Amino acid sequence: MRPSIGIDFGTTNSVVAALRPDGSVATLDHAAGAVFRSVLCLWQEGRGATRLAAGPAAIEAYLEDPLASRLIMSMKSYLAQRSFRETRIHGRAWTLEALVAAFLRELLGPFAAEFAGARIVVGRPVRFAGETADDAFGEERLRAGFAAAGLPEVSVALEPAAAGHRFAATLDRPATVLVGDMGGGTSDISVMRFEPGPPRRVLPLGHAGVGIAGDALDYRIIDRVVSPLLGKGDQYLVWGKPMPIPVGWYLAFARWHQLSMMRAPKVLADIAEVARTAEHPEKLRNLVTLVEEEAGYALYRAVSGVKAALSRAAEAVLEFRHEGFVVRAAIARADFESWIAPDLARMDAAIGAALGDAGLPAAAVDRVFLTGGTSLVPAVRALFERRFGADRIAGGGEFVSVAEGLALMGAEAPG
Repeated sequence: MRPSIGIDFGTTNSVVAALRPDGSVATLDHAAGAVFRSVLCLWQEGRGATRLAAGPAAIEAYLEDPLASRLIMSMKSYLAQRSFRETRIHGRAWTLEALVAAFLRELLGPFAAEFAGARIVVGRPVRFAGETADDAFGEERLRAGFAAAGLPEVSVALEPAAAGHRFAATLDRPATVLVGDMGGGTSDISVMRFEPGPPRRVLPLGHAGVGIAGDALDYRIIDRVVSPLLGKGDQYLVWGKPMPIPVGWYLAFARWHQLSMMRAPKVLADIAEVARTAEHPEKLRNLVTLVEEEAGYALYRAVSGVKAALSRAAEAVLEFRHEGFVVRAAIARADFESWIAPDLARMDAAIGAALGDAGLPAAAVDRVFLTGGTSLVPAVRALFERRFGADRIAGGGEFVSVAEGLALMGAEAPG
């Protein structure tokens, strides 16, 4: 059996898995475990040489000196966006492909020996993130990032299909399975028919997806709870006439992969100018401080934590402090679910679209397998329960099933 490696390069987390000679699949663990945060930190040392770190080491380096560091998050969310070509970091232009490659070298470096002679299978979403996403372009740039990292020949497979392969290993009879891969940046649905074999046969029936997931749910919390404390919804004066404070700043602030763009001198100068005549200038000054002092990561971590807490309790408290800016707000799960209703509607439409693509009614689906961290949100799980009933739904391996399934797919490929 040819060795096979599955790589799940995710918006929030990344995982690598390998097929073992006995046919089992195992994740390849870093010091902190199998799940590796998809973040990259760059900083300068000595005579201006740029250093970088990825995953937990990137977070550690960033927290040590946030003002001198540049933290790159959610790189995958930009892959299908033609408008994002490069960014300047410490005076050097970095293409998105170069940033992805730098991250991948850190992610994969410890496992170089595992790659000798192995078939490499990389996951991609059904629909990349972003309103103007070009899926073919996204896959092209994904491949380019892997090529720049030293892996020019990789196979690419749909992430929900990979999760389905992992789940199918538990089946002992033919079944039609719908897989919901609800991650950080995208929500992807696949419908597949599995015949256990041997040999095991897999027939793809239908796919659909939408470029929203966990990050979009975090956005709703920041937009509703934090941004009003930073001036959203307030007014300022232009020639004595009251005008709304530009909402675009808060759209960027609430999306962690866009926050670094707010550090542009012109943006910060514009905010400071508006603060001069704002009804609550201290709110805008706090916004500038949070952006300038790179406090975004700590805020997003607090928001993600309260979202997770709302998966377990009817109410949770968002707590965050940076210098004089303090947030302490109780959030009811019912309110959170009302805020994310537009996102839930689009996820639900993707489920319907996948069934339509397969030409099947919900009743024809034997099992539903949910994976990805966002599948743990009760309101997301409820979308599937309403269509299929709770008894047909299974979960597990929320953070590793895609990588493990990709490794299995590599082993089953011809050649």
